[in-house]
Amino acid sequence: MLKGLGGLGDMAKMMKAAQEMQQKMAQLQEEMHQMTVTGESGAGLVKATCTVKGELKSLDIDPSIFSADDKEVVEDLILAAIKDAQGRASEKAKEEMGKLTEGMGLPKDMNLPF
Repeated sequence: MLKGLGGLGDMAKMMKAAQEMQQKMAQLQEEMHQMTVTGESGAGLVKATCTVKGELKSLDIDPSIFSADDKEVVEDLILAAIKDAQGRASEKAKEEMGKLTEGMGLPKDMNLPF
């Protein structure tokens, strides 16, 4: 197509690769809204599920921890489970982005703006 034009042929390949990467990244962003991870605290007494994008989807609290005397403990367990889920979501997002960049011949640990 652009043979004989020197570096312009390479530029066309780079532009095509950039467009493909942009499409794959947009698709991954959509998929990350559907992927979920679950964090827990209190040996599984409190579980928080969120999307890989960090949106909290559900909480599962074992009824055995409900007591008026333990209000602060319950609150701490809930916060710990949510933070655990968010941390796992962040790691999963990095993992998925690493797969994408590595699949395109880029370094796996390349930090893309997502």
